[in-house]
Amino acid sequence: MPPSLDDLAGRIQALRATLAQAVIGQQAAVDEVLAALLAQGHVLLEGVPGLAKTLLARSLAQALGLSFTRIQFTPDLMPADIVGTSIFDFQRGEFRVQRGPVFTQVLLADEINRTPPKTQAALLEAMEERQVTIDGTTHPLAPPFFVLATQNPLDHEGTYPLPEAQLDRFLARVVLGYPEPADEIEVYRRYLDGRLGLTAQAVRVEPVFAEGELAAFQALLRQVHVEDKVLRWVRELVGATRQAPRLLAGASPRAGLALLAAGRAWAAMEGRAFVIPDDIKRLAAPVLAHRLVLSPDAELEGHGAAEVLAELLDGLPVPR
Repeated sequence: MPPSLDDLAGRIQALRATLAQAVIGQQAAVDEVLAALLAQGHVLLEGVPGLAKTLLARSLAQALGLSFTRIQFTPDLMPADIVGTSIFDFQRGEFRVQRGPVFTQVLLADEINRTPPKTQAALLEAMEERQVTIDGTTHPLAPPFFVLATQNPLDHEGTYPLPEAQLDRFLARVVLGYPEPADEIEVYRRYLDGRLGLTAQAVRVEPVFAEGELAAFQALLRQVHVEDKVLRWVRELVGATRQAPRLLAGASPRAGLALLAAGRAWAAMEGRAFVIPDDIKRLAAPVLAHRLVLSPDAELEGHGAAEVLAELLDGLPVPR
């Protein structure tokens, strides 16, 4: 019997509970990551070191029963270090493909902005097409291929800012903040009693998804209805970003599609078969803010894209 939207909501709740065994006090960020995963998009995780970004990625892969690989991006990392290369096998007298770490299901691209643009671009085909090309031969990646990339928003020395084309490959940018005091104390308690360690490898969670179950739930999102009035509202929001004086470049039609996909995922996670305006408002910043380009004057004045977006949302009448 095929799964239903009710089944999806129940399984997401179980997944939240499982992830909470490892990741404490980041529920909003976890939910945004899960919405992007269901919408078959990739995530840019942003936050200072020590906020459980790696732990979240590793625990999510374990809970889903998927393979996981972490790549530490460095200035000397080459494209072949990610996708792989052809090497000559002297015993067989022929070339064979040496697959790189991108051949996984959940890929953590740690500190992606520390590697040059040429190496960053090695991920573009993988993220967009779910395949890589090695010496002219195309190799498909095992579904569901999901990239979580991290970057430190404060440390800019020795970094290469992601270009707009690369940022657009990420369905959402998820910002992790400092935990609440009670949550942080709970982290300390779990460390002292041995449930948490100083490294992500020290924590392990049990799988809660069966093989192929995630793909079935992702396909269910097509059943989530979006009314025309919500479609028009999304278009008004996207159009408003293109007219905003403090923005040099607004959101593209693809950004609008990403917002609709995330909205569908959020509605399904909440147990609904339809999208409401609150779903769009909740996900507007994670999905759109990193796609907007501030004007030079706005940057000098210290404004942020999320701030401009919030003002635009406040000025748009919510459909009834």
